[in-house]
Amino acid sequence: MSADQHSHAHGELPALPGGHRVTLYLLVPAVLLTLLGMLLLWPGEIETAGDGSGPVMTTGEAVAVARVECPPVPEGDTPEQTCGTVTVRLDGGAVITTDLPTGPGAPVVETGDDVTLMELNNEDGAKAYAITDHQRGTELWMLGAVFALAVIAFGRWRGLTALAGLAVTFGILLWFIVPAILDGKSPILVAVVGAAAIMLIVLYLTHGLSITTTIAVAGTLASLAITAVLAAVSTAAVHLTGVADETSNFLTITHGDVNMQGLLLAGIVIGSLGVLDDVTVTQSATVTELALANPAYGFRRLYGAATRIGRAHIASVINTIVLAYAGASLPLMLLFAAGNTPVGEVLTTQLIAQELVRSAVGTIGLVAAVPITTALAALLASRRHRPEAPAKPAGKAKHRERPAEDPWTAFVER
Repeated sequence: MSADQHSHAHGELPALPGGHRVTLYLLVPAVLLTLLGMLLLWPGEIETAGDGSGPVMTTGEAVAVARVECPPVPEGDTPEQTCGTVTVRLDGGAVITTDLPTGPGAPVVETGDDVTLMELNNEDGAKAYAITDHQRGTELWMLGAVFALAVIAFGRWRGLTALAGLAVTFGILLWFIVPAILDGKSPILVAVVGAAAIMLIVLYLTHGLSITTTIAVAGTLASLAITAVLAAVSTAAVHLTGVADETSNFLTITHGDVNMQGLLLAGIVIGSLGVLDDVTVTQSATVTELALANPAYGFRRLYGAATRIGRAHIASVINTIVLAYAGASLPLMLLFAAGNTPVGEVLTTQLIAQELVRSAVGTIGLVAAVPITTALAALLASRRHRPEAPAKPAGKAKHRERPAEDPWTAFVER
């Protein structure tokens, strides 16, 4: 197999002048700057809140459930929905009896369920237990195994590298980004450096060390920078503090040194990365395939055709983003609807405004990623060596009829 055939088989542009130099010129500085940023922002020893004397948790299996009719309550009070007792065999072997959990969101316990209990101390010093939740570790591991098998069965080697990239993403999130923010480092700087590290490792691990991947990396870096700047400007203009719900409010109490507005910016940057790399990889690969299928295409035609594909991609992605945020905020939307809150007031509350800014900024970053990545890919693809035209035979040139134009090609080029 020739070198040109080999590159075609793997969806890579053949004979790109300086293609390897472009990869090195972008990859080496990006890696060095990312490593330097991680070294400067690497978290130290994090002090945990409290003295470690919180409630003791234990696990066990429900071996018997006895339900009884709930007693009447005074008028105006909310009646209890479930009453009775549960007999639980603790993992240590002891058998205890406790009340059925009740109240909004309380777990529904049946015989045979594995449950988590909180150990309490009564006034007389005796131990008591309260069921707080179900154990769901086994089910989650099974779901994760099915997920991994499905990805590998369909993607094969590419699916395996995608799972490895997912592991890298979780590793950087859990061991660098979250600890560094808790350590008091600037959340936006941590997010940008962490996102760059995730992007560099995952893209090259999943898609290989090629000029197509390098173009996607360049487009993602540029779009991330645009997203970060827009997020900072929009957050300041809308006067968002980053404290909009109980979780963020509790975080300000327990970790007062965390910059909550910066944490909001970090969330926007990290949340945008997952969709950005999808768009940039798609656009870079699209230009590559167009250049291979149509060797005569120059920069203008490659850019125009790939941009039309990018517009269709962005149109569907925008709807995906909005639906994802709407699904996450559905309980809050129901609460506002039940209270007959005016729409204008709902949209301007800090929690909803925060999601609107997140969606708008992320979408603008995606829109910017399409022309940036497409232009870079088309520029490099148009510089490849064109095949030489065959020499014309000596003598009088014979008149040739112009071949009929392919209607589909004419439609696409329009």
